[in-house]
Amino acid sequence: MRALQSRLAAHGVTFGHWTFLRILWDREGLTQRELSAEAGVMEPSTFAAIKAMEALGYVTRRQVPENRKNVYVHLTPKGRALRRKLEPLAKEVNAIAVRGASAGDRAAIRRILLLIIENLGRAAPPKAARPSRARRATRRALPASRTSA
Repeated sequence: MRALQSRLAAHGVTFGHWTFLRILWDREGLTQRELSAEAGVMEPSTFAAIKAMEALGYVTRRQVPENRKNVYVHLTPKGRALRRKLEPLAKEVNAIAVRGASAGDRAAIRRILLLIIENLGRAAPPKAARPSRARRATRRALPASRTSA
């Protein structure tokens, strides 16, 4: 993550913005709620990131007349153009990360990581069972040795 962050920073893009840009490059016009779910972050974090990205000229937020409740996020030409600059950086970091690993090892690593992501996604507690916001904040403040995965 650090290797990619430094490369993104050279282009004025934060890792958080990278996460949302990647999603929007593939599926533009999502609601802020859908974008939050896709990125796996809380809606207030998404709102703050999208507002900052809007100020940078990467995205626009729009409402449709028939549904004023939802806000849809769209890339601007500037946001779309970042793809040509930033995706090669991620590919470079990925290539560095697996340097020296055989093709078979790389395939196995990818399969295992995807399995881990899928397993953890299925094991997520229902919304009602998740810890309260105050409890999550307390857990984040504890040293790593006192928290569980």
